[in-house]
Amino acid sequence: MAKKRRPQTKAAGPRGATGDIPVVGAREPCPCGSGRRYKACHGREAAHAVTELVQRPFEGLPNECDWVALRELVPAATVRLTLAEGLPEGVPSVTLATVLPMAWPALRRDSGAVLLGLQNDTASGDLSRDLADTLRRALIAEPGTPVSAQRAPGDGPRLQDLLDPNGAFTPTLHEGFEFWLEDAANATGEVAASLERANAAAIPTARLTGVDAAYWCETPEKNHLRWVMPHPEEKLLDALARLHAAGVSALGEGTRLVGSFRAHGLTVPVWDLPRGMGAEETEKPAAELAERLGEALASDEPLTAEQRRARGGLTNRQVTLS
Repeated sequence: MAKKRRPQTKAAGPRGATGDIPVVGAREPCPCGSGRRYKACHGREAAHAVTELVQRPFEGLPNECDWVALRELVPAATVRLTLAEGLPEGVPSVTLATVLPMAWPALRRDSGAVLLGLQNDTASGDLSRDLADTLRRALIAEPGTPVSAQRAPGDGPRLQDLLDPNGAFTPTLHEGFEFWLEDAANATGEVAASLERANAAAIPTARLTGVDAAYWCETPEKNHLRWVMPHPEEKLLDALARLHAAGVSALGEGTRLVGSFRAHGLTVPVWDLPRGMGAEETEKPAAELAERLGEALASDEPLTAEQRRARGGLTNRQVTLS
């Protein structure tokens, strides 16, 4: 006979407590005063709360396609951000970084400058809100300290509220992660060793200059071009199918369109390139392909049988990253 389960009791806060319980770190004492850690008390309810997934968290930000690329494709890059209300006193700059040491969500340098990490796990379905919360906490953190992970309040601002919609967004790609340190050349000991390990794992990547949000990368077997595109998915797949069926979807001899993936609500076609085809050699064929694609996107003609087969092949090779 199965044992009876003891009824579980809810953690009670101080008598007479009213209002919402503030969100804090999982291991911090629960603000309700129960004496338990937040994750074992009111954090349980927060952890199981259903957060609606925001399919396009960077929509409305300048260069949405580059935000997606830096989140999913690029190992080492930085971008200077412009805040809508200007920089607070004591904060000389705010810089977005693909990743920070120890996977910190953000870092306040000794100088007061802020680095915001983009490639971190987040606690809700709205990446923009999570990043905005981290940014706000970084702006008031003590200089010389990292910012820890924390669940963002559900009604907090988003990046679209904090960043200047007219601010420039120009990614700077780096060969390694020396941007972590203000004096990387003189790093020693474990710091230098950690930097060396991170640099060794970084895949060489370059952003094409002739088209938007197209990123070349080098791997041991072959090179690739991964191109984040803003067009509606169905329209884009139709256009790529038209090019593919006509035999003009490649980027030159030895290249081929191998499929696409979805990331943060956008579609990212991928081309295989020969091992010796670098970023500079990819510029001209990518610009020519952009022209062909523009013409295909403008067509409203129904797909032919051959084009439908090409589209089916592209769709079957499509995956979703986020």
